[in-house]
Amino acid sequence: MNNNQLLDYIHNRRCALLGLGVSNLPLARLLCEAGIALTVHDKKSVAELGEDARALEARGVRFVTGADAFDAIDAELIFRSPGIRPDLEGIARAVAGGATLTGEIELFLQLADVPTFAVTGSDGKTTSTTLTGKILAAEHDRLGIGKVAVGGNIGAPLLDRLDTLSENDVAVMELSSFQLMTLSCAPRFVAITNVTPNHLDWHTGMDEYVAAKRHIVGEQTERLVTNFESPITRALADELMQTRKNDSPALYLFSSKATSHAEIFPNGSGKNDRAIFERDGVIWLSDGVQEEALLAVEKIRVPGRHNVENYMTAIGLTYGIVAPQIYTEVAESFRGVEHRLEWVRRLNCVDYYNSSIDSSPTRTAAALSALNGRDIVAICGGYDKKIPFAPLADALCAAVRAVVLTGATAEKIATALDECDAKVKPTVVRADSFEDAVLAARSLAREGGCVLLSPACASFDAFKNFAERGERFREIVNSLGEE
Repeated sequence: MNNNQLLDYIHNRRCALLGLGVSNLPLARLLCEAGIALTVHDKKSVAELGEDARALEARGVRFVTGADAFDAIDAELIFRSPGIRPDLEGIARAVAGGATLTGEIELFLQLADVPTFAVTGSDGKTTSTTLTGKILAAEHDRLGIGKVAVGGNIGAPLLDRLDTLSENDVAVMELSSFQLMTLSCAPRFVAITNVTPNHLDWHTGMDEYVAAKRHIVGEQTERLVTNFESPITRALADELMQTRKNDSPALYLFSSKATSHAEIFPNGSGKNDRAIFERDGVIWLSDGVQEEALLAVEKIRVPGRHNVENYMTAIGLTYGIVAPQIYTEVAESFRGVEHRLEWVRRLNCVDYYNSSIDSSPTRTAAALSALNGRDIVAICGGYDKKIPFAPLADALCAAVRAVVLTGATAEKIATALDECDAKVKPTVVRADSFEDAVLAARSLAREGGCVLLSPACASFDAFKNFAERGERFREIVNSLGEE
């Protein structure tokens, strides 16, 4: 990508950036370097935004700041930060006046002349994205060509690397519902891992959340990989089978319960569709006529049934693009994503696991399932995303001996546990601070058991993100001395 391509895309339109956050900062620099007139709207002042904002202002970028920063937007092309709702009155007026609302991910997809792979979903998207990147990178290493850029909602924004990508490269991205809200240019290979209630503090409801996830599929999509066992994604697959033209996009449906193509496609499938399933301890792929064994489950080093599904997702995205032996090579070496069932240490015969990335009840249920049979003390609670905690209470009652509750949602989770009709319930302890929660969990743990940080909530009540929360957990655990 060069400045001429960007200028052709902008086509003399007045540009505005809404929010100078992590994703929009590289875009602001890109537009500035191309000589495009730009206005940045942000509720923070230039001084609060810091050195990067001051540098942009010095280069001629105009800033509109304060509480009413989004009230009047005089632009023809508006780039929205993912955390800003697209239906704010000022944005709606600008769009009604003819402005185009977009984002940095869509700009990347418009300008990047490389194959694009994208993953979204309520759970599993980070691990599935990471696996997809590692599988493609292993294939590129095998062939000795190209590189793999991984970014989006995971890691650094991809726009920073746009001008380094060549024809032999690929881009892999994790996309959140926030990023997908206004997406109109879709990736070529896409996956929706599952859809369950999440981010209902930000979305107007479940319908809007589901609609956002569906935006990942568009006219440019050649393949959709999704979960047969998730009712919402199965319904999407059924709808696509009825409405698509010329069997496009191809549907790759995976199931951790089915054992054959016929179970996943009971009414038959298109010529390019595939079923992915496990049978006899092996992950298979089938077109309905032939079956191919791709990966022995015992080779997977990360625990939990949900990680088998994550491998199925990555296999679906990359099948036919990489040599089949790559799946085993990656499975034997990949030991998980930071903050996702990450083993921290063993202290006084107790294992400590950091699963700070678990920001919903379904993620916590998956983590508990992965530690099935262990004596578990769980640490839960955090920022309130307005999602129901009854499923979390069911999972805790079924799997843990004790739970330490902390953060803004502690009382809501405690109420859900009180209302759970399980015959046996865990011991419940409340902690005023995160550090107190870790210390309380230590005092409750038994020899041979484990302490699991799996909050089932976002981190924003006490930390800037889940990574900071996980790092603090590591620090506290590693500072504990032997008893």
